Amino acid sequence: MGAEIMDEVGMGRVLMRIAHEIVEKNESTENLCVVGIERRGAVLARRIAENLASLGAAVNLGTLDITHFRDDRVPGGEEAHLNKTELPFDVQGKIVVIVDDVLFTGRTARAAIDAILACGRPARIQLAVLIDRGHRELPIRADYVGKNVPTALEERVRVCVPPYEDVSCVKIEKNP
Repeated sequence: MGAEIMDEVGMGRVLMRIAHEIVEKNESTENLCVVGIERRGAVLARRIAENLASLGAAVNLGTLDITHFRDDRVPGGEEAHLNKTELPFDVQGKIVVIVDDVLFTGRTARAAIDAILACGRPARIQLAVLIDRGHRELPIRADYVGKNVPTALEERVRVCVPPYEDVSCVKIEKNP
């Protein structure tokens, strides 16, 4: 269950604001790429790219599977191989905006940066997140934040988006 802190309308408003901020922060959107971290970050990245297109900024869109770049991976252990990295463009010299649903410890963002750098050398990497919940373990901060949500360590932030859930919303829940 959990307490809902953002509904579909609020999420849409936040994603449009992030798109506006991306346009404002970057001198040009000509070399801009939006890359979503699988799974929910990829859904949010697509929505941000659609919002950017509605603002007249057509951008390259890709998805990133960071499984092999995580520092909590158990060598030789069983792991889900998403193999969902789809970058139908060269990141070399581009401005890459990585999109994730929740920024927590910073480890997922670090893995995503490593994954992008394994594909080439972008001119700049920026990070956009729907929710920043604090509790950083690495010196990572997002360039674009939908909402800052202070949380306790025993809580979790759950971002719901189709096709993984029936509705779009954000909830705070107690860890099981």
